[in-house]
Amino acid sequence: MTFSLNTKIIYPDKENDIKNAIILLHGYGGDGNDISALSLNWKRFLPNTIFLCPDGHEPCPINPVGFQWFDLSQDDSKYILEESIKAEKKLKFFINEIKKKYNLENSNICLSGFSQGCMMCINIGLTSDTNFNCVVGFSGKIIDKENLSNRISSKTKMFLTHGDMDSVVPSTYLLEAKDFLLRNNVEIETKIISNSDHHIPIEASSSALKYIKKNLII
Repeated sequence: MTFSLNTKIIYPDKENDIKNAIILLHGYGGDGNDISALSLNWKRFLPNTIFLCPDGHEPCPINPVGFQWFDLSQDDSKYILEESIKAEKKLKFFINEIKKKYNLENSNICLSGFSQGCMMCINIGLTSDTNFNCVVGFSGKIIDKENLSNRISSKTKMFLTHGDMDSVVPSTYLLEAKDFLLRNNVEIETKIISNSDHHIPIEASSSALKYIKKNLII
């Protein structure tokens, strides 16, 4: 089966059955190969997990070899929201392909992403028919709180982490997301990483892995 999005796949070792999936979504201008680096350490502790790292459905204008989930060339919040919802639909279709291919349910799937990928994970985790196992997000935010509050249909529990020196997506967005999720009765854990800019440091990756291990059936 060929997926609708070009995808880097990291399989469990041959002797291990696939019981879970972690879908990793890259940031603006990145690709599936970039974000797949998270699996290098996580795979050792999640022996029955398949990692799927799709490229965004659009090429990124600022990086000819990278991709985006939604366009940021226009400083227009309505346009950005519309583009993100298009990406949301494509990702939900992709997730359904994964579920069918590997005989998984939402409860077996962790959604994880960095920056723009984190934003997509939050939206999908709250607008699907049933809860996913969890969402693990790095350096993201809620794209449009008013729109999302009107579309909530599931309440996937979440772990969000952010660098305190992030100059691309300031860490205040983590606090805003936490407040929004608590107000909507979504279980949320957060972690601010000291002296960290817009990337995924080892401390954030390790904390995320600890959270995933607590939630996925290993």
